[in-house]
Amino acid sequence: MEESLIIIIRTLFLYFLIIFIFRIMGKREIGELSILDLVVFIMIAEMAVLAIEQPEDPIIHTILPMGVIVVIQIIFAWFSLRSKSFRELLDGKPSVIIHNGKIDDKAMKKQRYNYDDLLLQLREKDIFNVADVEFAILEPSGKLSVLEKNKEEISQSLTLPLILDGQVQTTHLDMIGKTAFWLRKELRERGFHNIKEIGFCSFQNGQFYIDEKDQ
Repeated sequence: MEESLIIIIRTLFLYFLIIFIFRIMGKREIGELSILDLVVFIMIAEMAVLAIEQPEDPIIHTILPMGVIVVIQIIFAWFSLRSKSFRELLDGKPSVIIHNGKIDDKAMKKQRYNYDDLLLQLREKDIFNVADVEFAILEPSGKLSVLEKNKEEISQSLTLPLILDGQVQTTHLDMIGKTAFWLRKELRERGFHNIKEIGFCSFQNGQFYIDEKDQ
């Protein structure tokens, strides 16, 4: 009876502790979890299970490693917010799988992504013909973002970031047929002389959207 009571108390304690930990780590949908998030969640879940199955083991043996993992995760999150390179190292970066209606085989091989994966994810979006797709971007979470062909000018419908965290996205510039020199010139004309101070910049339908970093 006493052991059963301990198990119940531990279960309730760990239940609320894990909810608290996940709230600290931030809100994300399950489909948007990074590999690092999944590893952390699995490890915490395993620790909780062991703590419940072994009531004779001091609870501190579970709380301590959980705390270490949470601290590491918070530190990584802090660095990720301040460094795009570090964020890409942990989470990866989006890959354009279909560009202007053409499948990029090199990008698919790099991501170990095959045609069955592509067709499956397109069907999940009620798209049954690859020819109907103008752009498809494989997100770091594994989710496929798709822009279908339509009667409007597709190149004007796809908004790609030209600057992220003060870094020029040359790949995206190439996709819209522009250069870094053109971008710097356009920004200077709008009063932005230091790209490092720009957190986000996009270009769509001849209009710029520019958001400076908080000082």
